[in-house]
Amino acid sequence: MLTRIEKQTEGGTSAPLIDPFGRAISYLRVSVTDRCDFRCFYCMSEHMSFLPKQDLLTLEELDRLCSAFVARGVKKLRLTGGEPLVRRDIMVLFRSLSRHLDTGALEELTVTTNGSQLARFAKDLVACGVKRINVSLDTLDPQKFHAITRWGDLTKVLSGIDAAQAAGLAVKINAVALKGENEDEIPALMEWAHGRGMDLSLIEVMPLGEVGTERVDQYLPLSLVRARLASRYALEDIDYRTGGPARYVRVKETGGRLGFITPLTHNFCEGCNRVRVTCTGTLFMCLGQEDAADLRAPLRASESDTLLQAAIDEAIARKPKGHDFVIDRRTKQPAVSRHMSMTGG
Repeated sequence: MLTRIEKQTEGGTSAPLIDPFGRAISYLRVSVTDRCDFRCFYCMSEHMSFLPKQDLLTLEELDRLCSAFVARGVKKLRLTGGEPLVRRDIMVLFRSLSRHLDTGALEELTVTTNGSQLARFAKDLVACGVKRINVSLDTLDPQKFHAITRWGDLTKVLSGIDAAQAAGLAVKINAVALKGENEDEIPALMEWAHGRGMDLSLIEVMPLGEVGTERVDQYLPLSLVRARLASRYALEDIDYRTGGPARYVRVKETGGRLGFITPLTHNFCEGCNRVRVTCTGTLFMCLGQEDAADLRAPLRASESDTLLQAAIDEAIARKPKGHDFVIDRRTKQPAVSRHMSMTGG
């Protein structure tokens, strides 16, 4: 399989991907499945309709697509979902993509997960060259966790985090700040994460997809969260980046790092170096815009990557300057209709 894929990507252009605003695209997030074993109420509705499995790109096609981006200067590759670790034979893809780490073409291969499958896959991820992962975890209260995820088991997630750290993975916790749900728990969650040597990033809820409740009832601005934390802790702005949109502070009392991802109160578009591909091969140049490009058709139209690379070039030329996320009482519809699980976090 790999020999054929490597030959397919050999003849492609190696020119870097530069968008209309001079930003180099060096970070690709790929959703390998829209399915998830949780139903977090800010992410999807309880009774989701998922794509027919035959509509998804095969693992071989995902490898070829990712490799085409690596050939154009993508240095960081994150696999997402849904929940990526529920995709059947997903370690085949991780093992295949790890060859780009071996050559130095790719600097980082990583994953965002809900943690439910980590006890099973942590050692395999390390064997594939994955060094750090993001785990989505919004609360340490078992009952509240079950309410937020609808189907989740906190004990299973915590065991997965234990397994990940034992395997040598650096773990960062991602928590969505939810008004009236976990806002009072954020200090305890931060101290728990930092006490285990894990960074914590807080994320504002994003207006993606219809989830059966008004976003304004979930939305908690991180400017308010930071002000509350600053009344209890000494927060020092630091120049630390992981390639994503988080802006970090050092918490003097814990010694740990705390990140803020603020698509609404202070968007992170100016330096955006990211694009996203769905499990069906649709390229979204911006998380908060509907414009997209079909990469599946050119991928399947030829064994050469010429058509694929041309489609990528055409899409990057349309990458917008930023998104238009808005959450208020007047805005009843989500900013974009697709659910977060479609494009990944």
